[in-house]
This record gives sequence, C-alpha cells and structure tokens, in this order.
Amino acid sequence: MRHWEKIIVFNKQTLFETMRIIDKTALQFAVVLDEQRRLLGTVTDGDIRRGILRGNGLEVPITSIMNPNPISAREGQKNYKYHKIMKSKMLKQLPIVDRENRIIDIIFFDSVDRLSNKNTVVLMLGGLGTRLRPLTDDTPKPMLRVGNKPILETIVESFKQYGYSNFIFSVNYKKEVIKDYFQNGEHFDISIDYVEEDTRMGTAGALSLIKNRPSKPFFVMNGDLLTQINFDQLMEFHQEQNSVATMCVREYEFQIPYGVIETSGTRLVTIKEKPVHRSFVNAGIYVLSPEVFNYIPANTFYDMPTLFEQLIEAGLKTTVFPIHEYWLDIGKMDEYERADTEYMKIFKREVLR
Repeated sequence: MRHWEKIIVFNKQTLFETMRIIDKTALQFAVVLDEQRRLLGTVTDGDIRRGILRGNGLEVPITSIMNPNPISAREGQKNYKYHKIMKSKMLKQLPIVDRENRIIDIIFFDSVDRLSNKNTVVLMLGGLGTRLRPLTDDTPKPMLRVGNKPILETIVESFKQYGYSNFIFSVNYKKEVIKDYFQNGEHFDISIDYVEEDTRMGTAGALSLIKNRPSKPFFVMNGDLLTQINFDQLMEFHQEQNSVATMCVREYEFQIPYGVIETSGTRLVTIKEKPVHRSFVNAGIYVLSPEVFNYIPANTFYDMPTLFEQLIEAGLKTTVFPIHEYWLDIGKMDEYERADTEYMKIFKREVLR
C-alpha cells in the first residue's frame, strides 16, 4: 500500500471513522472517494474541528463535513506544475486524478520547515499538586514520572516534534527539582528561560514576569497535561483567525442518572430518561498574541479565564480550538494511574513519512 492510500475514506464512512484515520497519521488530511474510487471531496483536521463545533455528531456521514469542491490536478503533468498550483493556491496536498476523476496519487508540499518554528512555548509549572500527595511532597507534579520519564519531558518532546524549541518555564513549588533536571535545556536540544514566582500568580499572572516578551504569538500550557494535539495546526488556526487569544477546548459529557422532567406550569410535557449533556471545557492550552500583555496586571494573581473575559469585554477577537486528539489532565490520583497505563500505547503512534 502506498502511504497516501492510508488516508482514503469512502463516502459511507462517518466523521468518527475519518477522525480515527486522520489521527493515525501525521498528514491531518484525508480524501473521500466513491466506490469507483472517484474523488468526491477532501477532509482536513480543520474541517473536523469545525464540524464538532457546529454540533455535528460523530456518526454523521463524512460527506456532510467534507469540502465537496477540492482542488485537484490531472495526471501526466510535470512536477513543477503541480508545485506551482500548490504554491499559488496555498495547498499542502494536491490529489492527482485521471480522466474519470479517479484518484491515482496525492502530492504533499512540505513547505513547513519544522526547525524554523520560533514561537515561544510558556509552560506553567508552579502548582502545588495538592491532590497528588504524598507523591508531590518532594517532587513537583510536572516531574512525576509517567511511562519512563517526567510528564514535563513528554510535553517538551511533544512541542519539539513540531520544531518548537524556545521555552519559558514558570516555576514555583519545588522549582529546584525542575531546574536541576532541565538546566538551560542544552541536553534536550532546546533553550529554557526561567520565570520564578515568589508567590502563586495563577495561570496567567506569571506572564507579567517575563522580561523578554515574545514578539510573535506564543503557546501557554499547563504542565500537568498529556496530549497528542498537533501544535502546528493550533498555531495556524490562531493566525488564520486573526485572534488575539485562542483557547483549546475539550468536549465533556455527563449523564444525569434520572429521568428528567420538562413541564409547562403544572402540566407534564416530556420525560427524558437519563439524558446525556455535552459541553466544551477549557483544556489548559492556549495561543496568545503579544498584545495580551497589555491586559495582564503586574505581580498579581490572575487566572487565564479572567484574561479571556477581559479580552472579550474589550471587544477583541478570542477563539476556541476543539481538541479531538488524546488529552488527559493529571490532577488526581486515578488520572495519574490512568496516564501511566495509557502512556506506551498513546505515545507510540504511527507516523507516515
């Protein structure tokens, strides 16, 4: 099987099935074909996220999500012509089809120089880890080992695979453990600057302590998360939306364990047995543009939700980026045990080259 054939989806498959196929690769893209392998459309990671935000269920046919008018090219042309099309149309993938519109190849334009990503990554590492005691009596939560290494090292490697190597660590509780392990980052082929909080300053307050403030959009992430999110996709989304602040969100569902009654006055209207409610929750990962520094008070406890509320009140554009990839907040003992169990399976994903 040629590598691009792994991203073929047929028109009867669902959004969920397509999402699984895309997640197994690093291409963030799939083509939708009919039974004669004729090209019907394309699906990107962004299409899926927008579908989820619109409230589309995971079982809807992928044809309701796909781009039904994809740009393709006829077979038999010179490669430079294909590249010219991709460059002029700003395409990362170009399906090649025959006269019957049957797909015979996909060309990928590797325009991303992964080593040139200069956006800064700020990791918030100052939490006390109270709910994980006694494990955190002598070890800060980001340095607890999951799999065969500290949580923080896995986070750093996740950014590195997309070319992000400039880090700022915001530290407080047991900071010497983190600084002794990572030092200036040289041994991990990254650079690290440290921001030291004398008192706890919340998930956004420590940003006011950064002396050399980023001049480009930058990531902020809590240091107790494991995720397989595509950080390139996140940064591109933020920039395409011209947003000043993007919050990653995760769909959270819960079921009411009773029959829920709807009434009109004293009249019983409906009974919904054990309904499931779905909401988006803050996933603790953000992309911020440099102008947000104007809204963060100096040396003050200040949480990220408060920052977003202020930006919204000021009329600035804030956006959400839904995560469908693996994501786990390690805040409690059962979550820590689950992370240790899932680590080897989740972080050995297949990558197409």
